[in-house]
Amino acid sequence: MPRGDGTGPYGQGPGTGRGMGRGAGVGRGRMGGNRPGAGPSGNCVCPNCGARVSHGPGVPCYDLKCPSCGAKMVRE
Repeated sequence: MPRGDGTGPYGQGPGTGRGMGRGAGVGRGRMGGNRPGAGPSGNCVCPNCGARVSHGPGVPCYDLKCPSCGAKMVRE
């Protein structure tokens, strides 16, 4: 910060350094969302027929079969 205004050495404006302007994942927490290991709450949904099953801890959605059509479930 040569000028002391927070612009950095190239003067692109304040707050343009590393760590600023993070993308879409801001504020979702460490394991939030629909990724594997996203936590015990939520639902598993069938990609074929849309049936929903409550997700329980210790059993990943992709290990469950749809009660209606038998397809593998995915995390909602």
